[in-house]
Amino acid sequence: MTQVPPSMGDLLASELEYPLDGSLIATSPAHPRDQARMLVFHQSSGRVEHRKVADLPEYLPSGSAMIVNETRVAPLRFVARRVSDGRETEGLFLGRAADDRWIALIKGSKKFHPGDEFELIAAGANDGAQRDRITLHSRREMHWEVALAAGSDAARIWERSGRTPLPPYILHARRAAGSDVESDAVDRAEYQTVFSRESELPSCAAPTAGLHFTPELLSRIDALGVERIAIELQVGTGTFRPVDAEKLSAHPMHHERCRISARNAVALAGLNRDVSLVIGTTSVRLLESLGARLSPEIFSAARAMIAAGSPDATVMDFVTNILITPGFEFQWTTRLLTNFHLPRSTLLALVGALVGLDQLKELYALAQRERYRFYSFGDAMLIQP
Repeated sequence: MTQVPPSMGDLLASELEYPLDGSLIATSPAHPRDQARMLVFHQSSGRVEHRKVADLPEYLPSGSAMIVNETRVAPLRFVARRVSDGRETEGLFLGRAADDRWIALIKGSKKFHPGDEFELIAAGANDGAQRDRITLHSRREMHWEVALAAGSDAARIWERSGRTPLPPYILHARRAAGSDVESDAVDRAEYQTVFSRESELPSCAAPTAGLHFTPELLSRIDALGVERIAIELQVGTGTFRPVDAEKLSAHPMHHERCRISARNAVALAGLNRDVSLVIGTTSVRLLESLGARLSPEIFSAARAMIAAGSPDATVMDFVTNILITPGFEFQWTTRLLTNFHLPRSTLLALVGALVGLDQLKELYALAQRERYRFYSFGDAMLIQP
């Protein structure tokens, strides 16, 4: 059952629509990343500034903290060719089903059958190269359970034969422009935050507000004495799923795995929430899901792990399907850096809950007049109290 705020009422999904100039949809990031534009909105006064993400340190007082999602995007997208007849398809690994078996989305899945074997075609692979193989095991409603070769290392298969799981609209835009040839090495670097870390919990979408950071920007923030607190929320395809239901309360919210290390749990305990900055809606979803989970028992266990020399050991591991909408009472989030989100998305509802949905639509209209770039590789908005 989706976790929803009791005061959300019956918000119509149509209230999450807004007109968008398609020419503003970004298909590649700014270079350098911190040169992306940043619309700064001060809620108390209604004042708007037009800055760059590189100016972010000016809005971070000494002694504050910055909370980031350190999840790592894995190359989970694949192109495959059926061995029996050469028919090609595309797919996306979603998660583990059992030993050597994974759940996958496969395009045209109704045309395939259990036992079908596929070769994975890596980007830029030579025709004579040896390829990894998968076998369709069984259907799971809209998904397939696929089998890897016995004893295979899934992570190695992704690295060798997978492709960056860019949002579909970027792939469609590239193909429409005739750019069928992609440089996956470039995509892997650009669709990854600089603070991501290796994990057995691969994400198939990036926490996009984090894409704006560079090592140089992080160094400037660190020099101010701003503490960086890393949390991990595994981002899935559901984050982009449009709200198709008539009312938002009927939307089947996706589930996401969350983890926090002992070191960072203790850091959260001492957080000054009024002056700290949350980076991205994925971080918001984890923080606002904590509730009673962040208990004295957790702090005690975290301190014991740190004392034992294991500060990076996981002390919290849970799943959330929180839906944040207008009417939600934020416990952790007063300042937020976020991108400009898709219409009819739960991400738009989340940001609308923080600033007000009507106000957000006015800001989005202003951003379009000022030619800000939208969506995953687009510009940013900094929301101040």
